[in-house]
Amino acid sequence: MNAHDNTPVPPPGCPAHGSGGRVPLYGPDFAADPQAYYSFLRHYGPAAPVELAPGVEATLVTDYAAALQLLHDSGSFRKDARRWRAFNEGKVSPDSPVTPLLAYRPNCMFADGAEHLRLRQAVTDSMARIDMRRLSRSTEQVSRYLISQFAARGSVDLLGDYAKQLPLFIFSELFGCPADIGDRVLFGISGMFDGINADKATEVLYQAVGELVTLKRSRPGEDVTSWLMQHQARLTDEEMVHQLALLLGSGVEPLRNLIGNTLHRLLTNDRYAREGGLIDEALDDTLWENPPVSNFAPHYPAADMEFAGQQLQAGDLVLISFAAANTSPAQTEARRSGSNRAHLAWSAGPHVCPSKEPARHITVTAIEELFNRLPDVHLAVPEESLTWRPGPFHRALTALPARFTPVGVPRGTAPQAATAPQRHEEPGPAPKPERTGMWSQFLRWLTR
Repeated sequence: MNAHDNTPVPPPGCPAHGSGGRVPLYGPDFAADPQAYYSFLRHYGPAAPVELAPGVEATLVTDYAAALQLLHDSGSFRKDARRWRAFNEGKVSPDSPVTPLLAYRPNCMFADGAEHLRLRQAVTDSMARIDMRRLSRSTEQVSRYLISQFAARGSVDLLGDYAKQLPLFIFSELFGCPADIGDRVLFGISGMFDGINADKATEVLYQAVGELVTLKRSRPGEDVTSWLMQHQARLTDEEMVHQLALLLGSGVEPLRNLIGNTLHRLLTNDRYAREGGLIDEALDDTLWENPPVSNFAPHYPAADMEFAGQQLQAGDLVLISFAAANTSPAQTEARRSGSNRAHLAWSAGPHVCPSKEPARHITVTAIEELFNRLPDVHLAVPEESLTWRPGPFHRALTALPARFTPVGVPRGTAPQAATAPQRHEEPGPAPKPERTGMWSQFLRWLTR
């Protein structure tokens, strides 16, 4: 803070110096120490002006109470991204790197009112039908398979070879993907989030999901796709495709980051033991202090208004900083005497994450499996050498290298094939993904 006025001073190296006070939430400096940026942003009050990418302006809510107020006020703040004024006026390019996650799609995340209630109820009811015992078996199977791929080496990138891969397999099973469709779903989601050939990856994902919908119309099963299709909301095929793409995409990326960030906490903090309920404790602390989605929940004021100390115009882009709200000084103090699960990592209000319980269950099971099978796993590099992926929305490591005592992988240890996902041949020709079919490989391993 400047000693002669009340103008906040940006952190050293922050490009906000000379930028009119709008703080950029991208680049290596922000990725390396986002909490320094959040501390600076709090000088503006409960909300602050930020830049998500060059030329993409937004208001970021950093206060816990203000965030809760906004998330529950669906009258004043809307989710339909077709209200985004800067985008409609051509000030934000469709080619901007943040546009794919902010631009309108016909799914429950971008819906308001009765349409949101209809789509969201179908999603919530379908996700509620997931059997946690079956989910545990599936997570154990996938964990053992992935561990078997590196157990004999004695070294592994726990992010790239484990945390990043596991959600892809779990969601393919939950949504009833047969082998070839599952291969293309995995290819599509990976490409979209990795930014590698993203246009082709998006095309492959939506085509694969479309084929999955066609398949399940004629051959339903015990899976989220079939339950969503059978819901009384009577979703059309187009609505099915967009809800499934949302659930698969928004489920996989945050879950891989949650697993990776929780493993990072366990491997870099001596106060956690690798057994019993302390994995749950590490998970809760991660959700408070290092949530996998740090800044998101886009909203748009329905009319010109003042909110959290900022003047907003109708259609302005407003985001919630879950990371800043969770770690604000007032909330840190309240946390000591309150619930350890009152964080905002899952968001809140009518758009709260519908899969928070499955995500928590998968994370704990996957970490328990890893530590049970590789009990001496430890970080292979100094903690300060780890790097974080740049970007305004997520909190994600680039890698988490670890070492352990190599172990043999005896043959014939796969679980019984009766719990394996059903296999179907999808109708019509399908283009092959540009990588080895990971889902097919897993199914072969499972039944050998």
